[in-house]
Amino acid sequence: MPTVDSWLLPDGIEEVLPEEAARIEAARRQLLDLFASWGYDLVITPHIEYVESLLTGAGHDLELQTFKMIDQLSGRMLGLRADITPQVARIDAHTLGAEGPSRLCYCGSVMHTRPRALSTARSLIQLGAELYGDASSASDIEIITLMLESLDSCQVKGVHLDIGHVGIFRGLTQSAGLEESTEQALFDALQRKAVDEVRQLTESLSQSSLAAMLCSLADLSGGVEVLERAHILLDGAPESVMAALDDLVEIAQTLSRQYPDIPLYFDLGELRGYHYHTGVVFSAYIAGVGQSIAQGGRYDDIGEDFGRARPATGFSTDLRLLVERGTIAGGERDPGIWATYANEPGLQAEVMALRRRGERVIVALPGQMDSEAPEHGCDRILRWRNNAWQVTELNN
Repeated sequence: MPTVDSWLLPDGIEEVLPEEAARIEAARRQLLDLFASWGYDLVITPHIEYVESLLTGAGHDLELQTFKMIDQLSGRMLGLRADITPQVARIDAHTLGAEGPSRLCYCGSVMHTRPRALSTARSLIQLGAELYGDASSASDIEIITLMLESLDSCQVKGVHLDIGHVGIFRGLTQSAGLEESTEQALFDALQRKAVDEVRQLTESLSQSSLAAMLCSLADLSGGVEVLERAHILLDGAPESVMAALDDLVEIAQTLSRQYPDIPLYFDLGELRGYHYHTGVVFSAYIAGVGQSIAQGGRYDDIGEDFGRARPATGFSTDLRLLVERGTIAGGERDPGIWATYANEPGLQAEVMALRRRGERVIVALPGQMDSEAPEHGCDRILRWRNNAWQVTELNN
């Protein structure tokens, strides 16, 4: 391979340079401190695990996103994590084993085999929070609120929130007794808002009322008023469907009261993560970004394969995208002190004392001149004067 190619990175794999890295690190610390103030405990998960653990309850999409390799020690298939959520679910269900609700958070790099839609990145810094052990809408409200507070903490402006509930579609299809192939075709048609296809797929149902309800999902999208229409159009639906609607109403009322300036958009035909989520799903969007900037939802019983099924809800975001679209301090370094290269006694002790006081001190190396100090962000200099080490302005 020509040496000119040795510095190239694979498509979608990016390095982070000092200025951006400083902002990302500032955001990471700020958000993890925010999570801690809400009672969320930090966990750190491994980058690589057995594939079976990484893909538990995650569905086919995540499997396609996961890099796989053979473990040279065990001969088993390993995966490079593409989503931290299943790992945190294992920690809650198996490692911690808490009886009551538990709150966990995380921040770490993930790798995707393919970029997300409208994105070129395959290496992301996933940050998120998960709440386990409570099946009520209060948990969903807490997680959505924490997500919105996280966006506000990074000064992400112009947020609007999309909310759906996969339990409505699931409750209707289960009551209708649809075959798996028909359910999948109906799912695909609803995602495309293909009303005619939805009508054709449901016209053979023995219960015309269920057919009409399924058809109505394609049109049930808009502001909070959609929930009122849904109660009328879905009147007589299974109890689980009406309970899901009631949850959405409670969420809408709470969020409208707490965040009157954030537009809420409800789409009862939006089934993002249908094979993974079990209840409320939500995404935060801002203008100029063709994908959600943060997203989440309920995924009950995810810990079942780890020996303990637990209700769960959570959200995640790509920290790099958050920093790119927000306004957060950290890119500018504090001015430093330049220490002239010298062999005088006590130099190292003085430098260490300054650093312990919070100063940024750069010690010149042999051959470096004091004139180089501004290039390294220094506005002061440490010199030996009058038999003592003194910090003075650079030009004095």
